[in-house]
Amino acid sequence: MEKQRVLFMCIHNAARSQMAEGLFRHSYGDNFDVYSAGSNPTTVDPLAIKSMKEIGIDISKHRSKSLKEFEGQEFDYVITVCGNPYNACPFFVGGKKYFKQPFEDPSAFDGTEEEKLELFKKIRDELKEWIDDLYYSYMISEEECCALEEMEVCCGPIEKEFSCR
Repeated sequence: MEKQRVLFMCIHNAARSQMAEGLFRHSYGDNFDVYSAGSNPTTVDPLAIKSMKEIGIDISKHRSKSLKEFEGQEFDYVITVCGNPYNACPFFVGGKKYFKQPFEDPSAFDGTEEEKLELFKKIRDELKEWIDDLYYSYMISEEECCALEEMEVCCGPIEKEFSCR
């Protein structure tokens, strides 16, 4: 069976989309080919690498990639993880399904190194929770999905308004 393709996007491909790529690949990489890119790529933020390492996910070999590298390619899911009142997120032509969830940009935060790392960990944890909800709500295969009447038994109490978990 061919793996479905997922592309995470933000502006710099330095923090949020890099962490999302690492989280998704770690949890669901057996069934998906996972990528990330940005409209204005820079470098992977060292604090993104450090915050992911703390939970056992190594993104130290990741590099920031431009959306141009993926032009002409098709993805099953294109997921935007940036956005705030001050910037516009990129758009990518070639997705079958699109999702957007804005997360604060931890690399834009001005504080001490310790405060910055705490924000990276907070965003990492928010990304993980949202990615898991997204997967169980929209991406889970029929073979893995619980029957509606069995959801409480196999998935435990349903805590999210749209999740199978």
